[in-house]
Amino acid sequence: QVLDTREVQVFKVTVNGQDAKFGFGEKHSFKGTPLEITFPFELRRGQEAVVEICFESSPRSSALQWFSPEQTSGKKHPFLFSQCQVEWI
Repeated sequence: QVLDTREVQVFKVTVNGQDAKFGFGEKHSFKGTPLEITFPFELRRGQEAVVEICFESSPRSSALQWFSPEQTSGKKHPFLFSQCQVEWI
């Protein structure tokens, strides 16, 4: 699977709690850098997968935006969202 990234550092990726292999593709000047994830198992049609990515963003991570706790409905926790889109290959 391939996800869009821009100026992030990835430390670990898991799929359904299992460690997954990952790496970055070629950096593009305005599109960013693809994060390529290899699932630790074959995904069957209709099967759900929970992908967890341990990462650190930077001020240059233009597609990532944060809501402060006050901006969320529960007003207790910050919220991170991305305007990037998944590229399914």
